[in-house]
Amino acid sequence: MATDSKPYDDFCQKLARELPAVVVSVNYRLTPDHRYPCQYDDAFDVLKFMENDGHYFEGANLKQCFLAGDSAGGNIAHHVALRCSGHVFQNLKVVGILSIQPFFGGEERTEPERRLVGVPVVNLERTDWMWRAFLPEGSDRDHPAANVFGPKSEDISGSDYPATIVFVGGFDPLQEWQKRYYEGLKKSGKEAELVYYPNAIHTFYGHPELEECAAFFNKVRDFVQLQIASRQNIK
Repeated sequence: MATDSKPYDDFCQKLARELPAVVVSVNYRLTPDHRYPCQYDDAFDVLKFMENDGHYFEGANLKQCFLAGDSAGGNIAHHVALRCSGHVFQNLKVVGILSIQPFFGGEERTEPERRLVGVPVVNLERTDWMWRAFLPEGSDRDHPAANVFGPKSEDISGSDYPATIVFVGGFDPLQEWQKRYYEGLKKSGKEAELVYYPNAIHTFYGHPELEECAAFFNKVRDFVQLQIASRQNIK
């Protein structure tokens, strides 16, 4: 779905109101015309633009940036955060990640993937095609872009990885990979929190009529405020 579509515009506007924050939505290139890693390149380039042209974001504190991504965007946020840890910014600092049902995977077939065959939005057939369309030719789903704590992944324990909150839904076939992401962050010594909504489908946060949607925005606001307050206390 395009970043300028109404559902995403509504979502970003609600984030801006609830936090409050300046929300920048990245119109990254899409597969299958554009494969790995250009989506990571595009998102990271936006941060470099913000660093070098901060006057466009007057009133925003670029030292308190959060990466936020839902589904594929959650995957992108993770890999962009790793790039940030190896890059020296002078005017910008990423202090947190909102990882909203991030799109991860692997060669293994997890129990939720096998069980949740009739749920909306994602299923095994669709996710397999997406990985084939995105990953480099000849790669399997254990490529580190997909299986971020799998057999081919890098050790992130020494990276300056920001505090992360991971949202998981009980009717999301990808939930086992999302839980493993959280567990991988904890094992790597990173600050991470898991929020599980047992009755939530993939993209539940885009449906205001669901009670989990309101709970989600409350939790996001609490997480952002906590991270900002903790940094102010350190100073």
